[in-house]
Amino acid sequence: MEKIRILHTNDLHSHLENWPKIRRFLQERQKVEEEETAITVDLGDFCDRWHPLTEATNGKANVALMNQAHYDAATIGNNEGIGNAKSELNDLYSEADFPVILDNLFDKSTLQLADWANEFKIMTTKMGTKVGLIGATAPFSLTYTQNGWDVRNWSDILPNIVQFLQEKVDVLVLLSHLGVNDDQLIAKELPAIDVIIGSHTHHLFVNGKKVGDTLLAAAGRFGQYVGEVSLFLNENHQIDTSRANTFATEKMISYPEDEEEIFNYNNKGKKLLQEKKVAWLPDKLSVENQEYSLIDEALQAVKKRGKTQVAILNTGLFLDDLSAGIINQDDLHKILPHPMHMIRVTLKGSDLVRMVLEMEKNRHFLRNFPIRGMGFRGKVFGQIVYSGIQYDSMNHSVKWMNQDIDPEKSYSFTTVDHFMFIPFFPTIEIAGKVEFLFPEFIRTVLGNYLAQKYPLSSKK
Repeated sequence: MEKIRILHTNDLHSHLENWPKIRRFLQERQKVEEEETAITVDLGDFCDRWHPLTEATNGKANVALMNQAHYDAATIGNNEGIGNAKSELNDLYSEADFPVILDNLFDKSTLQLADWANEFKIMTTKMGTKVGLIGATAPFSLTYTQNGWDVRNWSDILPNIVQFLQEKVDVLVLLSHLGVNDDQLIAKELPAIDVIIGSHTHHLFVNGKKVGDTLLAAAGRFGQYVGEVSLFLNENHQIDTSRANTFATEKMISYPEDEEEIFNYNNKGKKLLQEKKVAWLPDKLSVENQEYSLIDEALQAVKKRGKTQVAILNTGLFLDDLSAGIINQDDLHKILPHPMHMIRVTLKGSDLVRMVLEMEKNRHFLRNFPIRGMGFRGKVFGQIVYSGIQYDSMNHSVKWMNQDIDPEKSYSFTTVDHFMFIPFFPTIEIAGKVEFLFPEFIRTVLGNYLAQKYPLSSKK
């Protein structure tokens, strides 16, 4: 009986503190017996720009690490697809030793599959079994479109590819960065797929899950687990049995040199960022200080980027102050590690008032509310701050630039895309015209503003 071992990682999100253990584990499990074949895949979101090394190298350092582990294939997650400008994504895998398998991302200008993407990969095992790999990523059309991509739903793409491949392969595996609900639906609608290895929603199937005859596997998040699918095939190259397992990284053996390696990843990234000087501040900009306010400067920067009179932010975005003197990209990355883009939101006056009332209703609840994900890399949401909007808590009235709001007139403001993704201000998504402003993150927007207002040439 032939055995195929599929090793899989997902949603590492640049948690490189787990990488030395994961690399060793993969390399060890790739050593198989004569009748066995090992296939190693990653399901996306290996990169995350909260880590200095990922930020400093636009994720290329992450790909170099993947090369160490001898991956056979990978697909992308939204952190690769949206967290990079189009030019950066086009270059991200240029030195990869593995192919990127991705079926639902097309270049908006050519309507062709991305140049660096492969529609499928067929691998032939030692025993002659043909294993087909296909891939799909979460179709965030609003953000991908603004970044120059045409991302499509799996239902428009995968059925044709599955039909094409099922006559050419013995085993069909989907590398999915779609999320657990889509994976389960695909298993029902496309039963010709034998294995779906999932990610994106950070779900963990400790011993897999069967939907019909399809095996679903998933290994959580942040490199806390590594997954392994075992397929046992008969002499006709048909799957007799299949199973999935996960291995907790914390239980893997640590080596004394691991800590130094992990430190060096962070230190190298910080040094690269520190070499890139941005501005010279005559005074410290503080999150708390009203006179030299970091929040006020950020609000002005956001307004300028969005070309609006009004901006809205939350103080929890800012993880530290900016000291007086020369600031560099490491300083900006340290205080604003979030992969957040700006959005320009246009609302009718009546909807604008309702949105502000939603914010005021949630203000005290959100002040100390812990929040993670959806682009947020801080600790708590913090205070909501306006520039250009005035709210009278006694009368529950809202003004725009100290003027009464016309219920039928349109008003535009700039904020972070996080405000659209969280559930506390539904008016933004329900009633707003939302424009995503690419490719800058909020730290880049602030840095560009400070570079113009406090140029390095003004250093005394």
